This record gives sequence, C-alpha cells and structure tokens, in this order.
Amino acid sequence: MSTPGASSLQRAALLSRLGVAGRSMSDAAVLFHTVLAEKLGLGPSDWKIMGLLEQHGALSAGEISARSRLAPASVTGIIDRLERGGWVQRDRDVKDGRRVVVTLDQAAAAHNTAAFFQGLERRLAELYARYSDDELALLLEFMRQTAALQQDATAELTDTAQQNRHGR
Repeated sequence: MSTPGASSLQRAALLSRLGVAGRSMSDAAVLFHTVLAEKLGLGPSDWKIMGLLEQHGALSAGEISARSRLAPASVTGIIDRLERGGWVQRDRDVKDGRRVVVTLDQAAAAHNTAAFFQGLERRLAELYARYSDDELALLLEFMRQTAALQQDATAELTDTAQQNRHGR
C-alpha cells in the first residue's frame, strides 16, 4: 500500500513526463515535416496547406486563411506556388460558380510523397502491432482530443495577438 500523498506525487511526476513526451513528439513531427517539405521543394507552410486541403477537401483562399491563421496575402502566395508546382488547382465551385476553390491534386500528392513516408509508416505499423484494439482506440481518442485542444489554444493565441495589435 502506498503512503498518503504518494499517488498524487506519482501522478504529478507522470503528468510532467507526459508533458515532456508530448513536446518531444510535437518537435519530432515538426522536424519530420520540415525536412519532408524541403525534399519536395516546398516550404513548411506550403506543406501544411496541402494537409488542410487533404483533410477538408476544396477550400476557398479565405477558408484556407481562416483555418491556417495565415494572412490572406501569404495564402495567395502559397496557392500560387503550389499551383505552379502542380500540387493544387483553382476551380470554380460547382455549387456556386462565383466562388473559386483550391483543390489538392490527390494523385500528384500521393505519387510525389509516397516514398518519403515508407520508413515512418513501417515504424508506426511495428509500434501499432504492440497494442490491442482497445488500446489503439484509447490512443486514437487521446490524439483526436489533443489535436482539438491544440487547435483551440492556437485560435486563442491568434485572437489574443490580434487584440494586442489593435490595442484591445
């Protein structure tokens, strides 16, 4: 049996280690995607915009700006570069012909990136094999919730920065 207060000390230590591990995972992901973008001749923001398009489908430049929190002029430059590189195309929205949307060329993206993900995918498959379906479901839910919390925190930081710039 543990001594009184030991479990709260153990939890505090575990939460501290979890924070360090989360930061390490975040750093590793940023570095991986930065190197990947460089190998593809893209900037990190270009790569992340492609990720938004893959995840959400066709988006207008304004929607990309809102989701990425990048300035509209920056988004326009990114879209121009991606379009010149054959990664995306601008099209009229089929539902509203007045609206222009940006669509990721899924085939080009898959073809140009597949080889770069093979090593990571193999390593992840080996890691996933160590866990039961219930454990994987728990990890999946944790990752989804963590991503949502980080998106909320990003929006909060962005809103605070905008308020500070406007003297509010």
